[in-house]
Amino acid sequence: MQFIANGPEIPNALLQAHEEGRVVFFCGAGISYPAGLPGFKGLVEQIYDLTGTALAEIEREAFDRGQFDATLDLLERRLPGQRLAVRRALARALKPKLRRKGATDTHAALLRLARSREDALRLVTTNFDRVFHTAAKRTGQAFQMYTAPMLPIPKNSRWNGLVYLHGRLPEEPDDTALNRLVVTSG
Repeated sequence: MQFIANGPEIPNALLQAHEEGRVVFFCGAGISYPAGLPGFKGLVEQIYDLTGTALAEIEREAFDRGQFDATLDLLERRLPGQRLAVRRALARALKPKLRRKGATDTHAALLRLARSREDALRLVTTNFDRVFHTAAKRTGQAFQMYTAPMLPIPKNSRWNGLVYLHGRLPEEPDDTALNRLVVTSG
């Protein structure tokens, strides 16, 4: 089924599964592009810029293979201040431009679309940013939040909310919260 002209064809089986509350929506960095936030590769590049360092040879090899988490793990081991220096740079790099036209539109749409008929939200993001919170405030869509490592039990009767699979940036500077983010494979 197509909902808009020239839009994607949505299989009937997927629509039926959604109606029955059996669909989980997963989203990543792409949904935050309209708010001016980078993908993982761009984030790694910004972290290097913000820490004032260049890729060491072994880091370059990992980066060129698209192993961005491994690249950051290597950087964390090399930098003075290590893990915390990288996490602070990450927080500075992930400042959304929320006044941009359409900055929160995708987030707001996902908050609506990822709800079951019973209004249970089944949404997982790998993003650290807080754009979902801004979208929810702007559209009056409240939701329960689960942040790694405290994840919900994945049962219909026990899970109703947004899961930040790798953690979420704190509202205010907080080194302990930054340290809990799952940024690297290390």
